Amino acid sequence: MAPKKRPRKREAAARPRSAARPPPAAAPAPPAIARPMASFDFCRSLIRDIPDFPKPGILFKDITPLLASPRALHVVLDGIAERFIGEQISAIAGIEARGFIFGGALAARLNASFVPVRKPGRLPAAVDRVELVTEYSRDALEMHRGSLHEGDRVLVVDDVLATGGTAIGAAALVHKQGAYVIGYAFVVELSQLGGRERLLPVRVESCVAY
Repeated sequence: MAPKKRPRKREAAARPRSAARPPPAAAPAPPAIARPMASFDFCRSLIRDIPDFPKPGILFKDITPLLASPRALHVVLDGIAERFIGEQISAIAGIEARGFIFGGALAARLNASFVPVRKPGRLPAAVDRVELVTEYSRDALEMHRGSLHEGDRVLVVDDVLATGGTAIGAAALVHKQGAYVIGYAFVVELSQLGGRERLLPVRVESCVAY
């Protein structure tokens, strides 16, 4: 008796890869945060206050004790990454200097490229440049030309959100290269300085707010 032929499995038709669409005008509703808030309370406990730095009258939030804790660093990185999973992030724009620490690690977690946003004179090739005013001084930011592609979806990352001026400058560099800022992510947010309001309606995420 001839052996029965096994039916062939149907091959799934290849679906064309859709082009990245620009983000909606209004910020999308953020997903539920999977990380327990108690974890962020632990991170908060490691952030110390340094009065009169970098100039008199400023209470500086020092995150170096947080960086020294492997547990806290993982909590922050995973906590931010969880909020942007599924957002099809093309690139992380990390702002000098502490934005490099978090931005590079987030790029690895989100399978995105990392693009440094630097102070003037520190990038070796041709750059785009924007002037800005921060809470401390007048300054400028630069990004290598050709770092981003038309339609890229970019997450801007820094350690602290204060007045928002530096993040706005980084966003201007992203837009110069034809890409979109679909979100901002910070470790610490100083709510009383109003930075979040300046960045809206683009999505803003932070781990610890004061």
